[in-house]
Amino acid sequence: MIDFSPAEKSVAIEQITRPSLSYWQDAWQRLKKNTRAIISLYIIVFIAFFTLFGPFLWQVDPALQDLNQVSQAPALPKQALLSAAYIQWQRIVIQDFPAEPDSYRDQVYAPKSLRLINMATTQGVRLSWNPVVGAGGYNIYRNERYPEGFNDLGLPLGSTYAGNEIGYEDRLGLEPLTYYYSVVPTDGFDEYEVYSVLTVTPQLTITVDEAKARNLVSDTARPGDVISLEFHPLGTDYLGRDMLARLMEGARVSLFIGIFAPLFFVLFGIAYGGFAGYFGGRLDAVLMRFADFVVALPFLLFMILFKIAFGVGPGESGIIPMLIALVLLSWPATARLVRGQVLQIREQGYIEAARLLGGRDHYLIFRHIIPNTMGVILVTLTFAVPAAIFTEAFLSFIGMGVVPPTPSWGSMCNEGVKTMLSHPHELIFPALLISITVLAFNLLGDGFTEALDSRLRSRE
Repeated sequence: MIDFSPAEKSVAIEQITRPSLSYWQDAWQRLKKNTRAIISLYIIVFIAFFTLFGPFLWQVDPALQDLNQVSQAPALPKQALLSAAYIQWQRIVIQDFPAEPDSYRDQVYAPKSLRLINMATTQGVRLSWNPVVGAGGYNIYRNERYPEGFNDLGLPLGSTYAGNEIGYEDRLGLEPLTYYYSVVPTDGFDEYEVYSVLTVTPQLTITVDEAKARNLVSDTARPGDVISLEFHPLGTDYLGRDMLARLMEGARVSLFIGIFAPLFFVLFGIAYGGFAGYFGGRLDAVLMRFADFVVALPFLLFMILFKIAFGVGPGESGIIPMLIALVLLSWPATARLVRGQVLQIREQGYIEAARLLGGRDHYLIFRHIIPNTMGVILVTLTFAVPAAIFTEAFLSFIGMGVVPPTPSWGSMCNEGVKTMLSHPHELIFPALLISITVLAFNLLGDGFTEALDSRLRSRE
């Protein structure tokens, strides 16, 4: 028998469904697609690790001065020669040569046989030369390049005031660099336009006693031994302090002000603006006119007044007055933004429905209004942090914020400007950290703005 009943068939119906995501889950998915924001987030995490855990990994005292490595550029670990304790320099005077010439001449010869006495080290460079007939003294110069003429001899180091005194010791800020020493004869007052040049490269040297005091050597170390000095990967400043350690210490000060000040004034602005926007009416008008008044107050003037009120004198760090000034004068912008959001949200239908169901004011505020303003609050906070960091850097740069010896990125920039031509790394590193941090927070704030924008989400 033939079965004419319909054959059974299964039809697989493909359903394309999109998983249900909450507001914050959707915002996070959108944020991850923003490459610049994610890179900025990684940078901020790295800076936080650098600030919090860096001092535990790089255990170098930021206040320790290494006078043998003053203003050193970033370099590999250096070797130093151990030397004995310094012995006072004895002048070289030729007794049978006249101290003053019998008559002043129009021209004399340049000193001959300009030479070193002992080995040139960073502890001291001792020079000697043959006396010049007709000279009443000698002037000694030092340059870091070969002099191109009489007017290019470099730094004047000192003078001898007798024609028979033919030696000089240089101990002025010596580094293991190549120097060009010039000796110019004088008649006791004016210089003759002749000179001799000697090229000298001092050996980096440290005394045995100093090396033992810094725990660089054992008790068996002797003069002539070669040792390794402390490693400074980012160089040192003008006092020989480790730049990496000071940048870590300065980050704690700069980020403390840059994060806690915005946190405080944003929270106050949320409460102030939310209160004004929710209750509205005449109370809203009065509160916002006071916010307008606070906006008009000069920040620098109040910073000075707070420093006087707290008894912070010249040369003292004004961290607390700066923090208070930022908190008391920076909240109106947040208050305005939150007020505008609350004014929109309180008119929504679900707020009215919750109110009709018996929801009290505190329930409406904490359950509906504040959660729906979190996007604006988060964006405001990410933009407020770099503004506070830049303000701290600016005030410290002009000497009104954090001042030495307390390090901050702004005060380090202030110190680095003085030596920016000769030792640019002292300015570049703190300025670079300020720039990177401010840029990272700004880009992250842009990413949050796009991720939390409901209009962009509705178009997708």
